[in-house]
Amino acid sequence: MATFVNCPTCNTKVEWTTENRFRPFCSERCKQIDLGAWAEEKYTIPAVNLPEDPEAEDLH
Repeated sequence: MATFVNCPTCNTKVEWTTENRFRPFCSERCKQIDLGAWAEEKYTIPAVNLPEDPEAEDLH
């Protein structure tokens, strides 16, 4: 049975096989769009409970 995933860029169903050299993307275009988003720092991980003053942080 084949495994399918959604392309992270356009949400198209993509078969997860070694023949698909762009996986998990559906195409070179979607792969490049995602790479561009990373380069422009559009993907971030929100910080939780950061100290208000990083200089005042106690480093034990």
